[in-house]
Amino acid sequence: MRFNNKKETSLVPSIYIIIVAVFITNAFASVELKYDDTPFNYSSLIPNLVALLIGIYVFIVGRYFEFDSDGETLNFKGNGLLISKFMHYREQRTEVPKSKLLDFKVENFFLYRRLHIYINSRNKRGYRHYKYNITFLGSKKSKSLKQSLAKVVERNKAKA
Repeated sequence: MRFNNKKETSLVPSIYIIIVAVFITNAFASVELKYDDTPFNYSSLIPNLVALLIGIYVFIVGRYFEFDSDGETLNFKGNGLLISKFMHYREQRTEVPKSKLLDFKVENFFLYRRLHIYINSRNKRGYRHYKYNITFLGSKKSKSLKQSLAKVVERNKAKA
């Protein structure tokens, strides 16, 4: 099974443009040219603060995710979205044989989802732990990801 969240993440660049536009227009609107000594009105900073917080949230969770379970390996790839066409920043790749997958877990917070995979390690005792941001993965794709990984884990436990 192979899928990615390209369709869901195509919205993120336009969100950045809207946030920057709101930030700039509110900054110019809040600048008041007054000749008398009036105190500064801090309530005009609230929309800029909200736009900044939304921008930080979208930057943190706005990641491209790709999953491929065709063949004998599991491929996970995570990448940033903002300037990913020019350079691969925040890139994270894991390619593992299916027989080494020990377990997985999906954490579902209110506005954030994360995939944890645990892989049997030959070099270290125990396992290796990888985390992938799957916030912008659709619900159907998330469900099929869980089913695919559950099949692999079940097959590995039956062999052991």
